[in-house]
Amino acid sequence: KDPPMKNYRLILASASPRRKELLQQIGVTFEVIPSHGEESLTTHSPAQAVLELSRQKATEVAAGIAASLPACPSQPPASPNTSPEPAIILGADTLVAFEGQILGKPHTPEEATSMLRMLAGHTHSVFTGVTILFLGQNLPSPLSFYEETKVTVSPMTEQQISAYVATGEPMDKAGAYGIQGRFAVHIQGISGDYNNVVGLPVARIYQEMRKSGIEILQDS
Repeated sequence: KDPPMKNYRLILASASPRRKELLQQIGVTFEVIPSHGEESLTTHSPAQAVLELSRQKATEVAAGIAASLPACPSQPPASPNTSPEPAIILGADTLVAFEGQILGKPHTPEEATSMLRMLAGHTHSVFTGVTILFLGQNLPSPLSFYEETKVTVSPMTEQQISAYVATGEPMDKAGAYGIQGRFAVHIQGISGDYNNVVGLPVARIYQEMRKSGIEILQDS
């Protein structure tokens, strides 16, 4: 069996500070090139939605990298499969789903309050979709998968919900809460990968990459 590949650019196609922190936490060397395209969904399934959105992010960044490669007169124009240095694009998207309803990021404090009322005292699912694209010669096929974690929120009073919304923490987070922030006191339990709820299932990503012959931990 060939030794795992270690020499490549790893690019996180997300501006999420939490995804960046998770990759830093496990000791991965990477750069951030966030996607800026409009997200569009063709499905109401949370699992399919996160796969769709993660693919859109990874594909947009991959196309931008391919377009920026220096053109060589004796060769055809660069495409996502031709790159002087192998690159791995990691796109991810996280959604919260409760009783079949997809909860994205709230746009207003009122929307955040409504979402938290829904989640309080119940169990919901957090889905993170991951798409990994490989740019270069003789590299693995794209990977696309999702991880689901079930989260149970303790019952909350209106005062507790208002106090949490007033912190501003819910406003950039799917489902209007951050499990790694102040909302931790309201989490009764989780079933599955905690990091998946934060925004990136790093264990699954590591295992899937290893299966494809890629080593993301440079000191392994």
